[in-house]
Amino acid sequence: MRLLALFALEVLMTATLDAATTLDQRIDDAAKKVEAKVIACRRDIHEHPELGNRETRTSKIIADRLRELGIEVKTPIAHTGVIGILHGGKPGRVVALRADMDALPVVEQVDVPFKSTVRTTFNGHDVGVMHACGHDAHVAILLGVAEVLSDIRAEIPGTVKFLFQPAEEGAPEGEEGGAKLMVKEGALDNPKVDAVFGLHVTSRYPVGEIAYRSGSMMAAVDSFKITVHGKQTHGAYPWLGVDPIVIAAQIVLGLQTIPSRQVDSSLAPSIVTVGAIHGGVRNNIIPDDVEMIGTIRSLDAKMRDEIHARIKRTAEDIARSGGGTATVSIEEGYPITYNDPAITEQMAPTLRRIAGPSNVEVVNATLGAEDFSFFQQKVPGLFFWLGTRPKNQTAEQAASNHSPLFYVDESGLELGVRAMAHVAVDYLKTR
Repeated sequence: MRLLALFALEVLMTATLDAATTLDQRIDDAAKKVEAKVIACRRDIHEHPELGNRETRTSKIIADRLRELGIEVKTPIAHTGVIGILHGGKPGRVVALRADMDALPVVEQVDVPFKSTVRTTFNGHDVGVMHACGHDAHVAILLGVAEVLSDIRAEIPGTVKFLFQPAEEGAPEGEEGGAKLMVKEGALDNPKVDAVFGLHVTSRYPVGEIAYRSGSMMAAVDSFKITVHGKQTHGAYPWLGVDPIVIAAQIVLGLQTIPSRQVDSSLAPSIVTVGAIHGGVRNNIIPDDVEMIGTIRSLDAKMRDEIHARIKRTAEDIARSGGGTATVSIEEGYPITYNDPAITEQMAPTLRRIAGPSNVEVVNATLGAEDFSFFQQKVPGLFFWLGTRPKNQTAEQAASNHSPLFYVDESGLELGVRAMAHVAVDYLKTR
């Protein structure tokens, strides 16, 4: 009797293992079959890029395709966003997969048959438009994932939500947008999401590689404006006024001591960058005011608040020492992109399995920023890099994201489809 029980258990375990293997293989086979569609979709979207909150053509393509696959569609959300809901054949949790849709105000310089020649108006300026950050690849990959998972929906233990998000690069002036607005409008509710996953193509890693890290992966990003108020006078008689240009120069140098001397740089790196200074109209007039704007990047929430306070104190005190005053305003942008340690540990074996252990790298955090972080503030999630750099180029040779020369090696898109499909299914299968 005992032998019969052991035999029955062995048969059950073998059947379960075979079923898992079969499901994994079906995902891989389906990803290979949709590869050509994914590439064609990416090229179409690349040739017709749209800026944030204006992705009307892109969102229609997405919604139409999801409906063709028998996936429930909710749109619009956050202006032009699209949500797809795929109900699995078995009860379970809810996982969300995200792709951003918007392009950048960049004139493309890559010589490809599907090169963008689109021009539009952005914040009152005539600009070229290009998918210089790879969001076209993200959309195409996630539509490929939707097709792959729709074919195995009967075996999915739970629900998959596809989040196609507008305006990751920022909304036009005076508008809300992006992941923050999607969350505000209920993208993670009805049904309530338990975990969220996302990827980003990059030229920092070659085709075939995936990179990630647990905890803080990308920085919080904030912007600041400092207006230095002096006293206008003739350039020949500076002692009769207060020179805000000299004060501004001292403030720029003072701000650099914040990340290098005033916060614990061994805890996490940070950056304070002044990106523009405006003041004066003639070479012989000391102006009343100088305005400077810049960016703050940080990887620790407590340090973020501390840097904000130190910027205000530094600017105000230096201005006062020169006989002027300074007005400081800081606008919070995206939070830290924080990979939940438990989910990261849970899904790391999946990434290694599909890409191969030697092709998955744990990397340092970056001071770039991502509004995927707004989803992670509400539910635990994992965000990872997908290498799309041609293998015959080094990271130094390849144009970076946001460059007019940014190039995606499309042979890496299939791995993106497999990665997102497998992490979704493996998460749902794990209790």
